[in-house]
Amino acid sequence: MDAHVTYRLDGSVATLAMDDGKVNALSLAKFAQLNRALDQAEVDRAVVVLTGRPGVFSAGFDLTVLKAGGPAAAALLRAGFELSERLLAFPAPVVIACTGHAIAMGVFIVLSGDYRIGTTGAYKITANEVAIGMTLPWAAIEICRQRLTPAHLTRAIALAEPFSPDDAVAAGFLDRAVPAAELAATAHTVATMLGGLDRKAHTESKRRMRHQLLETLHAAIEADDAEFRARP
Repeated sequence: MDAHVTYRLDGSVATLAMDDGKVNALSLAKFAQLNRALDQAEVDRAVVVLTGRPGVFSAGFDLTVLKAGGPAAAALLRAGFELSERLLAFPAPVVIACTGHAIAMGVFIVLSGDYRIGTTGAYKITANEVAIGMTLPWAAIEICRQRLTPAHLTRAIALAEPFSPDDAVAAGFLDRAVPAAELAATAHTVATMLGGLDRKAHTESKRRMRHQLLETLHAAIEADDAEFRARP
């Protein structure tokens, strides 16, 4: 579909794969590509599997842009969290197939899926902002709050603790972890199963369940945008 995001439709399952040949750093162009792929999935009425490249789902925002500040950083931040907002309200099930490391915005995207499968191995699942001298955006905190267990929330946010895939399941980042060789097939099997749900009931129930979250998240995105644009 685009340079770094491919789209493959297999029956009722659309697989969106990010692969920039590096660490899948998230740029405005990458977010535009992901949104075009989601647009196509909506047209195809497909269950979505969102995945990365071998060893890395995404290392998060392009830090050269984010740390420079100004309008470009604000636009990047908004685009990232608006993608999470879209995934959380998507009118079909969204399965995340986390292929390895998921860091910062990468992990927030993972947390925005309906069913999240990770790859076992020496990978880090982490919101590392505090460790690199950045305060977490309000939107990131709300996304973490809705899936992480209370016992792990402080460790994940305020302490920037990195979690292995197995520990990430206990914390709430992931629903399960499987060997890398089984990830794609497992994600497709789960997506196919979820495709059997009544779509209208799924969509409306998900939006009712997340009604308060989506309102809070939208307000958080606006607050983050205002804060970033006010910085010198």
